[in-house]
Amino acid sequence: MHAYLWGDMHWLIKGKNIDGSLIEEGGWQNNRPSPKHPVFRMVENIFEELDTEGEWFFNAGEGMLYYIPSKGIDITKAKVEIVRLKQLIEFSGSKEHPVNNIELKGFVFRHTARTFMENKEPLLRSDWTVFRGGAIFFNGAENCRITDCEFDQVGGNAVFVNKYNRHISIKGCYIHHAGANGVSFVGDPTTVRSPIFRYGNQNFQTMDRTPGPIGDNFPEDCQVEDCLITMTGRDEKQTAPIQISISHKITVTHCSIYDVPRAGINISEGTFGEHIIQDCDIFNTVLETGDHGSFNSWGRDRYWTPDTRETDKEVAKEPGLPYLDMLGPNILRHNRWRCDHGWDIDLDDGSSWYRIYNNLLLNGGLKMREGFDRIATNNIIINNGLHPHVWYLNSGDVFSKNIVFKAYQPAIMDNSIPATGKWGKELDYNFYVGDSSERKKFIKNSCDLNSLNGNPFFIDPTKGDFRVNTNSPALKAGFVNFSMNDFGVVKPSLKAIAKQPKIPQLLSLANNQKGPSHLQYTWMGISLVDPVGDQWSAYGVSYSSGGVALSNVLENSPAYKLGFRSNDLIQDINGSPIPNSTEFKNFFDKNTGVKVYSIVIIRKQQSLHLKINQELPRVN
Repeated sequence: MHAYLWGDMHWLIKGKNIDGSLIEEGGWQNNRPSPKHPVFRMVENIFEELDTEGEWFFNAGEGMLYYIPSKGIDITKAKVEIVRLKQLIEFSGSKEHPVNNIELKGFVFRHTARTFMENKEPLLRSDWTVFRGGAIFFNGAENCRITDCEFDQVGGNAVFVNKYNRHISIKGCYIHHAGANGVSFVGDPTTVRSPIFRYGNQNFQTMDRTPGPIGDNFPEDCQVEDCLITMTGRDEKQTAPIQISISHKITVTHCSIYDVPRAGINISEGTFGEHIIQDCDIFNTVLETGDHGSFNSWGRDRYWTPDTRETDKEVAKEPGLPYLDMLGPNILRHNRWRCDHGWDIDLDDGSSWYRIYNNLLLNGGLKMREGFDRIATNNIIINNGLHPHVWYLNSGDVFSKNIVFKAYQPAIMDNSIPATGKWGKELDYNFYVGDSSERKKFIKNSCDLNSLNGNPFFIDPTKGDFRVNTNSPALKAGFVNFSMNDFGVVKPSLKAIAKQPKIPQLLSLANNQKGPSHLQYTWMGISLVDPVGDQWSAYGVSYSSGGVALSNVLENSPAYKLGFRSNDLIQDINGSPIPNSTEFKNFFDKNTGVKVYSIVIIRKQQSLHLKINQELPRVN
C-alpha cells in the first residue's frame, strides 16, 4: 500500500542481492508515488510461504504447479483453470470507421488475466495511473451496448471505454470481484490543452488559454445504467467501480455500488465535464485506503496549482480560468451516499463547477476543497455537515437550504475573512438539527444569518425515510422533500441481491457531538494546532503520520525569517517524530541548548527539510 494509503503499488521480485536486499521491478502504479507502507504489504508465489490449505506456488522453470488442497477436494478429479487472456472481446474501430450497433446481451464474462503490472500510464495530475484494457474493450465504437451481462472475477478492468466512443451503454449488468475497475471511461490526453501529468505547478505565462478540448478523441454521451457493481479492486486499490477521465457527458443512473477499497465513483479531473450521477446507492467504500470518499473528484485542471494564493491571483485577473477545461457543470442529484472511512462526497483539489442537490448523505458529510462555483442545495447530511477545506477568495460556492447536524468543519481556512471573500458566495438558509449552538458557530463569518434550527420531524428515520412532515420547520428554511425509496438498481434480479446501507442512529437533537479538546501552546508567538479528523486531508497526509501545524506565521516575524510559513505541518525534528503539539513542547523541554536543527515540514502537500543553525525558543 501507498504510505498515505492513496491506493497501492506493485513490484515483481526478480531476485535478491548478496546482502539480502530484493531486486525489484515496478512501483509505477500510482501517479503520486511514495515509499512502501511499513505495515500493509503482501507478497505471493514464494515457495517457502506455501504452508496453508488453498495456497499454491508456480515454478515457471519446472513448469510445475504446487498446490495444497482445501478440505474435501480430490485433486485427481479437480478441474484446474489457468487464465491467459487479458481481453475477451474488443471493439476496434475509429471515428472515420466506427464499430456500429452491436449489442452483447446475457453473457457471463469471467477469469481474465490480472494486469496490475501493465498499469503504467499517468492520468494527467490525478493520483491515478491506468492500463487501457479490459475484459470488454471499446475503441472507436458508436451505439453499442452491453446489456444484462455478468462480469465474474475478471483480473483487470471489466469494461474499458477508450478514446473515441459515442453512445456506449452498459445496462443491467452485475460486475463483481474485478481485479481493477468496474467500468472506465478514459480519453486521449492529447485532447487536453496544456496538459500536466504529475502533481505540481502550472506555468501561467505559457499556458494555452483556448477554452475546451483539442478534437474529440474521447468518450462522449455514454451511460452506465441499472448496474450492480461490488468487490472491485481485488488486486488494485487505486481503482473504482466507475472511473471517468478526459470524457464528456457520462451519465450514471440507478447503480448500486458497495464493498470497494476506494471511491465508488471517481472523476479524475474536470476534462470535460457535464457528467450526471443520479439515483445511485453508494456505500461501504474506502475500505482499504484513506483520505477519500464514496464519491471522489479532482480538479487539477489548467487553472489549478498547489499554491492557492497564486491561483487566487490568476483567477482574479481572468475569472474564466476555472472553466477552460469544462464544457458544462457536473451534476450529483438524488443519490444516497455513505462512507465510514472518509467523506460521503469528496470534492478534492480544485474540483469546480458542481451542482449537488437532493442527495442523502448518511455519515461522512460533504467536503469541498479549493475550487470554484460549487452549488450544494436541498441535501440532507445526517450526523455531519459541510467540510470547507482551503477555499479560494471569491470562490462563488453556495451551501444553502440543506438539512445538517453539525457546524462547518473547516481546514486551513482564515476565520477572520467574511463570507464575501474566503467563505464563498452564500452559506445560509440551512436547517440545523438540534439547538442553536451549531448554527451560530460561524455567524462571525457572515454564515447562516438566516438559517434555522430545531427538530426537522423526519417521517421515519429508523427505516431511512428522512423526508420531513408537513409541519417541519425545515420547510421554512427552503428545504423541499425528495423521494427516499428509489436509490440504486431497479432491475428485479439485481435488486433482489443488492445490499442496502446501514441506516445511522441520529445524534442527539439537543447536543450534537463536540470535538475533542486540546491544550493550546504557542511558539514564537504562533498558535500550535493539532489537526483532528479529516483535517489531515488538507495537509495531504494520513492521521497516523502525525504532526503539529503552525496557524499564522506573519511576514517579517522571527519564525518567517527562519523559513516557516502559515499552515506548515512539522512532523520531525532532528530525527525525532513530532506527532502532536505536546510532543513538540516536550522536544524543546528535553533538548535545551541545541543550535542545529533539521526539521521535516509538509507544505502544500509536499515534504521539505528546513535547516536552522541557531538555538530555538521553548514552547509556552
